[in-house]
Amino acid sequence: MSLVPSVDLNDFLSGDADRKKKFTIEIGNAFEEIGFVALSGHFLSKQLVDELYQQIKEFFNLPQELKDAYEIEGIGGQRGYTSFGKEHAKGRKEGDLKEFWHFGQYVQDNDVLLQQYPKNVFVKELPRFNSIGEKTFKMLEKTAKYVLRALALHLNLEETYFDDFIKNGNSILRPIHYPPITKEPKNAIRAAAHGDINLITLLMGAHGKGLQVKNHNDQWVDAIAQPDQLMINVGDMLSRLTNNKLKSTIHQVVNPPKELWGTSRYSIPFFMHPVSEMPLNCLDNCIDTEHPKMFEDITAGEFLNERLIELGLIKK
Repeated sequence: MSLVPSVDLNDFLSGDADRKKKFTIEIGNAFEEIGFVALSGHFLSKQLVDELYQQIKEFFNLPQELKDAYEIEGIGGQRGYTSFGKEHAKGRKEGDLKEFWHFGQYVQDNDVLLQQYPKNVFVKELPRFNSIGEKTFKMLEKTAKYVLRALALHLNLEETYFDDFIKNGNSILRPIHYPPITKEPKNAIRAAAHGDINLITLLMGAHGKGLQVKNHNDQWVDAIAQPDQLMINVGDMLSRLTNNKLKSTIHQVVNPPKELWGTSRYSIPFFMHPVSEMPLNCLDNCIDTEHPKMFEDITAGEFLNERLIELGLIKK
């Protein structure tokens, strides 16, 4: 069974001070100890989830030449399609055994960011693909906002500390297809060991074995959510901000047993990013004599650019 703790967002939203405090303690402790939680009570309906899976399966089943038309050069894969094997983990040369799509932010009331962010790519073969993607993006963004409010309280910050930083943030919804494995992979797995770049990640599709988390004893443990849960983890940006008080845990997606090589796997992470100007300077209340400052000052935009170069998605 999964060793990742479960929490219920309904506790935080209940209006009951004790339940709200309980949720804040539970998620804060989990993120300090292992960096992952399984969350129920989010804003995604089963109908929306089912519709999204239907749309992404239809997209990834399109002929390769049609999919390739949606791979946009020069934007580091930030929108549209990224073909099989293009992305690799930091420090690895082998491409991960996956293809994916990116939905990006739907900017409101900010003409500067509207010009700065790449535009979302419309799939003409699937008329509902983009509208379902947008609805999912907004429900996951809403869920993430309340998770970050709980974490702000856990860190003894103002509850709405993150709100202005994540409004119109450079967030990404990434439907991933891990195709059937047709031959012995040469030193490659579906997603090699890595930490996420962003503040927090909300993952749909962690219901079966595959996702593994490295615990403090350097052991890989299965991270399995219930069908109505999202798996949520701390990213490197939040780890830097909190001087590693909240842990960005290394995780991977391993290849299935050989008898299951003929099956596809789908997962859909939502990477919650702030606006580029957000400072990731270690919070003063996370620094003391026992926990000296571990990271240099940097903005979210500068850090993201560094990591995209390391991942091979943009050139220096």
